[in-house]
Amino acid sequence: MSSAFDMAKVPNYLTYGRIFAIPVIMALLLADGDVWRWLALALYIIAAITDFFDGYLARKYGTVSAIGRMLDPIADKLLVGALLLVFFLDGTFGVWELIPATIILLREIFISGLREFMGNEKIVVHVSSLAKYKTTIQLVALALVIAMPVVPVLTIPALALFWLAAILTAITGWQYWQGAISQIADREGASK
Repeated sequence: MSSAFDMAKVPNYLTYGRIFAIPVIMALLLADGDVWRWLALALYIIAAITDFFDGYLARKYGTVSAIGRMLDPIADKLLVGALLLVFFLDGTFGVWELIPATIILLREIFISGLREFMGNEKIVVHVSSLAKYKTTIQLVALALVIAMPVVPVLTIPALALFWLAAILTAITGWQYWQGAISQIADREGASK
């Protein structure tokens, strides 16, 4: 096997690893004790880093694959959704955090459905720069939320960043929707 062939598989392996890490992170967060929380944080950070490197390596080595394009956003949404669920189960989040968590979950589910529809229609809407910042802020906010119970001084910055992530999530969701609607309208106008 050539090294290029092996390198072609690495981005997808990173994505698979991120997916397989999700139940482990959840179990560590639900275990009782600060050590487990720190281990969950460490594993989460590794998973978040793979989110950067899977796409970077695929583009760098020209090994972007259909399965990678499909699984990468799914892995991201699974990780975020699982963490939000655990934060409510373990008491990290209270009632007020339900608002930004709901915004994030609704946007991610809506955009996933929209992408599926657009894929069937061969419509492409590119990810905006703001959406990339949103993802980074969301990942950092979730890391701080994981650490909140063991480092209480992080509570205010963690929750502020989490709310910011929710606001950016709503804005980028709206932008994506507008881009999709515009392309659908252009296509329907051209077919008349």
